[in-house]
Amino acid sequence: MSQIQKIFQEAVDAGITFMDNAWEYNNHRSEELMGKALAGRRDQVFLMTKVCTHGRDASVAMQQLEDSLRRLKTDYLDLWQIHEVVYDNDPELIFRQNGAIEAIERAKREGKVRFVGFTGHKNPAIHLKMLAYDFPFDTCQLPLNCFDATFSSFEQQVLPELNRRGIAPIGMKSLSGNGQAIKNGILTVEEALGYAMSLPVATTVSGIPSLDVLRQNLAIARGFQPMNPEQMQALRDKCAVYAADGRFELFKTSKKYDADIGRIQHGFPPHAEMPS
Repeated sequence: MSQIQKIFQEAVDAGITFMDNAWEYNNHRSEELMGKALAGRRDQVFLMTKVCTHGRDASVAMQQLEDSLRRLKTDYLDLWQIHEVVYDNDPELIFRQNGAIEAIERAKREGKVRFVGFTGHKNPAIHLKMLAYDFPFDTCQLPLNCFDATFSSFEQQVLPELNRRGIAPIGMKSLSGNGQAIKNGILTVEEALGYAMSLPVATTVSGIPSLDVLRQNLAIARGFQPMNPEQMQALRDKCAVYAADGRFELFKTSKKYDADIGRIQHGFPPHAEMPS
């Protein structure tokens, strides 16, 4: 059994059910590995993956869905989300005639997906532009952490709108992307995850690269008590001075976290061709 399968099996045994993925992750390898790990346990998890059209048409999206289903070894997804809506013109591309939104509607109508949504990490205004189309999304994935609270804030601008509309918020980047703030001693993993999970979200996604991290996060979740408003404000205040220039949220302030497939589709060079 591979390390990935061991992590997956232990996670499911411990009660973790939400499985995040995307068509493009690790050059499709992530879906293949999860497909192997899912064997015999598909009905025990809520399986999500993401479509990575980045402006291409509905037929590309449907082909990517078939790719994902094949790799994940399943005939349906619990959730299919439009991935990495991070460019200013993405909403227009998604909602244009024959855009990805038509594939989202078709896949749900055909029973290949149960729920649909979109994700992004760049700018709250882009999320709000997506919501302005009044499409009945079931979910929306967005960065939520104690640095975001005071800098180009999804928590302040987007989260209330999602809850007002009845769209389930899925929090991500609870450790601010790469955990550098924790490595620098500004806050602890317990504080970071505790803050994110105390927000009004449906679930919080956290990357699990090892059994040690899995067990650490499980211990935090099992002992979790939501922070009260005073505790949350104290952590916002503590982090505000570090949040002000976006140094711990490079997914907002740089292209470091923007995947090559999206960059290329939008006419930008891949990371390998960028100056170091």
